[in-house]
Amino acid sequence: MRIDKFLWSIRFYKTRTVATEEIKKNRVSIGDTVVKSSKEVKEGDIIKIRKNQIDYKIKVIQIPKSRIGAKLVSLHIKDVTDKEQYELLKMRKMTQDYYRSRGEGRPTKKDRRDMDGYVENDIASDFTDWDDFFGESEDDGMENEVEEKS
Repeated sequence: MRIDKFLWSIRFYKTRTVATEEIKKNRVSIGDTVVKSSKEVKEGDIIKIRKNQIDYKIKVIQIPKSRIGAKLVSLHIKDVTDKEQYELLKMRKMTQDYYRSRGEGRPTKKDRRDMDGYVENDIASDFTDWDDFFGESEDDGMENEVEEKS
């Protein structure tokens, strides 16, 4: 089976075209040699793939006949990637979360809608007549003006 089709069939890449493009960019190799998309994959081959800034290594156990379900992938390949690579990926994700954690920065559209709904409901429920609030009425104000003139 061709390597681009193999990587697509084991669900390493979403489409065969994406797999082919990654191979053209020299991000896929069998052993230590960079390969072309037409390279045939055999059982026992160790494939090195550069994806998400880490180097994956997978060993081919079986060649599937066509694209397989996610649960069946473990029957066809064995992940032999170094644990250090996964730790690097975890560290990168943590640094991205530190850069902008949820709730910080500009509000999203949903956040703005929630805030607008809260502010509108708050104003409508708390609306009071300011004259009543300060204890003045229109009659009291007129009497004060008359007293000042005299």
